[in-house]
Amino acid sequence: MADAEHSGRPAEAFGATAVDTTRARLRAARLGLWLVAAVLALRQVAVVLRTPRGERLTDLETWVGPNGVLHVNGSLYDSTRFTGTPFGGLVLKPLTRAAEQALGWGWTFGTLLLVAALGLVVARALPQPISRRTSLLAAPVAISLLMLSLPVRNTLWLGQTSIIPVLLVLLGCFALRDWRAAGALIGLAAALQPTVLLFAALLWFTGRRRAAAATGATFAGGTALAWAAMPHDSYTYWVHHMAGVGLGGKADALANQSLHGALLRLGVSGPPEIGLFLTLGAAVALLGIHRAVRYAHDGQLLLAVALTGCAAIAVSPTTWQHQLLWVLLAVVGRVGKRASDRYVWPVAVILVTTLPAKMMLPNMAALYFLRDNGVLLAAIAAATLVPFLPRKSPYYRAPIPTEYAEPIPTRWKHVPLLPFMKRVLTRPNLLLELLLIRVTYAAYQQVRLAATGGTNSGGRARAETHGQQVLDLERFLHIDIEHWANHAVVKVDWLRNFFDFYYESFHFVVPLTVLALLYWRRPVDYRWARASLGFATLLALVGFWLYPLAPPRLMPNLGVIDTVHGVQDFSKPDYGTLTALTNQYAAMPSLHFGWSLWCGLVIAIVAPKWWMKALGLLHPFFTVSAIVATGNHWVLDAAGGAAVVVGGFGLSYLFMGPRARFATATARTTAAEPAQEKDPKKEKDPAPS
Repeated sequence: MADAEHSGRPAEAFGATAVDTTRARLRAARLGLWLVAAVLALRQVAVVLRTPRGERLTDLETWVGPNGVLHVNGSLYDSTRFTGTPFGGLVLKPLTRAAEQALGWGWTFGTLLLVAALGLVVARALPQPISRRTSLLAAPVAISLLMLSLPVRNTLWLGQTSIIPVLLVLLGCFALRDWRAAGALIGLAAALQPTVLLFAALLWFTGRRRAAAATGATFAGGTALAWAAMPHDSYTYWVHHMAGVGLGGKADALANQSLHGALLRLGVSGPPEIGLFLTLGAAVALLGIHRAVRYAHDGQLLLAVALTGCAAIAVSPTTWQHQLLWVLLAVVGRVGKRASDRYVWPVAVILVTTLPAKMMLPNMAALYFLRDNGVLLAAIAAATLVPFLPRKSPYYRAPIPTEYAEPIPTRWKHVPLLPFMKRVLTRPNLLLELLLIRVTYAAYQQVRLAATGGTNSGGRARAETHGQQVLDLERFLHIDIEHWANHAVVKVDWLRNFFDFYYESFHFVVPLTVLALLYWRRPVDYRWARASLGFATLLALVGFWLYPLAPPRLMPNLGVIDTVHGVQDFSKPDYGTLTALTNQYAAMPSLHFGWSLWCGLVIAIVAPKWWMKALGLLHPFFTVSAIVATGNHWVLDAAGGAAVVVGGFGLSYLFMGPRARFATATARTTAAEPAQEKDPKKEKDPAPS
């Protein structure tokens, strides 16, 4: 036994087993991510090819179709439908000889191949040093994010060329060592998209001056070639339209995410707008290039390329949605000293580049400017404001760790805890919480409406059938009190007004208030309560989807008076009231009662005094009275709401453990104890990228 221990063989065998297990898990994760990327690619192809002809690849059809501008004699810009450079038109003209159907298929699959190549280049360009796990998983993750992004989806839908300049720049910066070839690729990208010339400045100030000169020479050569072949078109584009200004859609359209478009949407026009645009554009370009050069010298060349691209987005007179891919590349920057803050920037970038603007911010007039210019503001922030960490920062690789509560064994050991739901002691990042709450609620609204096929009239018959089933069951149980309660309340004006007010006013106010107080005073309880509420809402969405149900107020011949929304006209498919805004048949389970019960239970559990607990439990009592009396829910809907709340608390217990009432930290680190305590003279600097 001593000999075996001395020989080290058992330890070696154990270490080999652990390494093999880790490698197997890594291979499985990598395979799973590649499958996700493949599924997303196939989905994008299916969306494009299932769209009726004439509604897909519209830009491509405009260019190379039977009556496309590349076929017609005369200027490419007579109709302003072609927005590319004359050099772009010169390159595309040979494609007009191809069969239209084959060109459409070829263009779609060719674009997918370009996206895959872009993801591979981005994965290899990540700033060093990176872990083996990151290097293996980066490529499928990058390709998946690109497939989900709005610029790529718009490119596939329209049949655009906007991915090509981005890929050419990345190939020139990362894939080619020869300065002539690298500069030529970036110059070609600039010939297709003139604002790419900003990368010549990046090359120049980072010491690659020969490549910068080659970029300028290639751009000038391509532009001169196009001018010689199409002098009238070149004059129209470069002189008459001032490098494409005014081509395509209206410059003040929401699709134009540039400073010029934002200023026009603000109502500024004429010479003041031009002067302001030139001033702000110059400031963004200078500051963006300055920051990009600094991060390039720091070894974060991919971040520097992304910041230069973000500056190009802002300074271009027209930057359409399919040209916004540079913003997504800025996700590689690291922001924040704390580990809990590290996710804010990448999450914000991914959401703003993948989701419609209306899902990011509420539909409030005061927020219209932020909502309408979200991608532009993200690009400007990345280029000029966001404090990305340099690699020499002690927090770059080792942020201040999060404090976790000690694990409690009183749960089902055969069900593993979810690592992202560990019982954290510190307060979460507020910006990230607000962003995720807003996006989650917007998704919740979309799923509610989609449960009836996108329209209430589409699910009316099924919902009314389910309503009759619920009514029959309540009659069997002798709890069908909806008609009696509704008419009793209608006869008493002050009681009717009270329940109408309670139904309309407290559904969102009370849960948000409870979450806010817990966030500020009890961060550990906040995470537990938030997770429980999220699980309960998710279970409710399943109920809405599987069992659309007409509430009593929307049941014909039942005689229930809708005290909140007014008299319903059952001769109209959508009854004429609010049905275009939300799913009127999302009644089972009742989240009005479910959320109020969640509030009451949370207050009863965490409140320090008995009267606070009693006051909290009054809220679900008043809510269930209001939803029944106003005719908006059946009694069994409240029972369903209670069931999903119990399920939400149960799932929280299952995946994150019991509520940490007397939690102690397992890893406690303060801002005064970062990684810089190590002697820098004894630590070997990582190899520069």
